Amino acid sequence: MRVILLTHGGAELVIKEICSKPDLELVGVFIETKRTPKRSFTEKLKRSVKYDGYLETLKKFGGKLVGGNGTAEESTITGNATEEAAESFDLPVHFLDDYHSADSLEQISNAKADLGIVFGTNIIKESVFGIPKLGSINLHQGLAPYYRGGPPVFWELFNGEKEVGLTVHFVASKVDTGDIVLQKTVPLDYDFGYGDDFQAFIDDYRQELRKDCAEMVAEAAAMIASGDFPRTTQNTTLGKRYRLPIKSEKDEMRSRLARRKA
Repeated sequence: MRVILLTHGGAELVIKEICSKPDLELVGVFIETKRTPKRSFTEKLKRSVKYDGYLETLKKFGGKLVGGNGTAEESTITGNATEEAAESFDLPVHFLDDYHSADSLEQISNAKADLGIVFGTNIIKESVFGIPKLGSINLHQGLAPYYRGGPPVFWELFNGEKEVGLTVHFVASKVDTGDIVLQKTVPLDYDFGYGDDFQAFIDDYRQELRKDCAEMVAEAAAMIASGDFPRTTQNTTLGKRYRLPIKSEKDEMRSRLARRKA
């Protein structure tokens, strides 16, 4: 079965796992280089205050606020380990500014894929994920339908969950609502050695999940190639779609962690 990979990067293990499956032929790796929407400085400033607070905003944008260069927000990538992994398997790599541009849609269509694999991208529209004959699947770090959206792990930790779900599902128009192919849970136990730096804990925790995630998405694709795979419709009345935590919710996270430690 011909598959394509859509990613922003960090998909080296995914490429390796896909290429290890004899029934899968990875015919293209499409790396979107524009990670964040184009926003004015004022918009960036307002978002930073909302999500990070005034102090962090001052640290981030202080230079610009007083007329200097400040800290530039990275919105694009030009090359990464994903490209190197693809090239090691002699796979075609395409850097696309925006998956939804006419040129990008044409390049993706030209791959003539049976299945798309989405791994670590922004939200994509049906004009993209619907191009492959069988549609596309996505690896979501969350137990769908209970935890949809993101960011991964934050809200499970916030809510005091003892495990985190990993879900491979077909991509649908609404975020993380498509039919489930594979799902598992992994233990979640906060390491208080991180103090209240929950973001460092989350980053390291997610890093440890990379192998499981890569294996699951490749396994799901192989099952689809065989024609014998479960396809479970989600009951989206359960759980909710989570969104980026704002400053007050991050502060509440620290308070909750302090209470749990006590």
